[in-house]
Amino acid sequence: MTPSSNLWQQRVVKIVDGTTLSMPDTPANQKRWPQSNSQKEGCGFPLIRLVGLFSLASGALLQTLTDTFFSNENNLFEGLFECLEAGDVLLADRNFCSYSNLSLLLRKKLDAVMRMHQSRPADFRKGQALGKNHRLIRWQKPTKKPRAMSQEQFEQLPPHLTLRMLRLYISAPGFRTRKILLVTTLLDTNLYPPEALAELYRRRWGVELFFRHIKTTMKMEVLRCKSPAMVQRELAMHWIAYNLVRTLMLEASICYHVTLDRISFKGTVDTLRQWAPIIARTQGKPKRRSTLINALLWVIATDQVPLRPNRREPRAVKRRPKAFPLLNQPRHRMKDIPHRDKFYSRRAKKARLN
Repeated sequence: MTPSSNLWQQRVVKIVDGTTLSMPDTPANQKRWPQSNSQKEGCGFPLIRLVGLFSLASGALLQTLTDTFFSNENNLFEGLFECLEAGDVLLADRNFCSYSNLSLLLRKKLDAVMRMHQSRPADFRKGQALGKNHRLIRWQKPTKKPRAMSQEQFEQLPPHLTLRMLRLYISAPGFRTRKILLVTTLLDTNLYPPEALAELYRRRWGVELFFRHIKTTMKMEVLRCKSPAMVQRELAMHWIAYNLVRTLMLEASICYHVTLDRISFKGTVDTLRQWAPIIARTQGKPKRRSTLINALLWVIATDQVPLRPNRREPRAVKRRPKAFPLLNQPRHRMKDIPHRDKFYSRRAKKARLN
């Protein structure tokens, strides 16, 4: 149970986002999850398109849906509606910002805060002025039906939507984006002022860290199983392990009054790996086990990350890859593979001549 102090404006906020995963190149995996068209036959890897729904307050993974790389994230997103409860606030990036999605959310008595899609024009001369860079606007129902929506569903959409539109300017050093356009169904300017909405969308970056913890820290970026059935089991085990770690972090923050964002996910994973064998040997000794679990939570709570607001985290890799030629055709066809020293010296000589 998430404490009320972790809620936003006494509202439950859930974040949706998508990612992709790779796996071994086997015929069964390729048939179920084909590789990208940009990859040559025999040189690529099967790819999964995944959309996940997270709790902003605890970081727990609530639900996931998967499909092939060629599927649309918005189609998968509709399958997550059953995990949203009336009164929730959905936080999403501009990929999910569409008339149909906002209409379906409002029909289920849900609210949303999203970045405006880049294809939709933002005219601050229209609508009702609520303040500087702040408007009450009305979106008209599109004339063309979305591909993934049936004609019956399209006809059930309302003729218009009343939304708030905000323009935010970011001056923090290291932030790539300088201007953000937000739209929201939260129309009460007193309960949800622009500053609160701006801070909420800033926290959307947390979902990127959630996926990084799962894919990088827990080694799920490249799956290992060679059959679709085992890949599904591998995904389920990663979700269970991730939520177990999140549960321990939440319990530690509640028991020892520590801010949840200050507890290290990587530190919790390492601590759990060290303590799990010791706790397992206390079977049949409930008092001893309870003592060890309390000590485990104390260690987790004291392993805090430094307070670094607006920290710059560029997406760059420090460790260099090994200097080998790329496999640009199936391995059994590559008969003459030059030694890496000759390969790179030849390429450097060619670059100098050009």
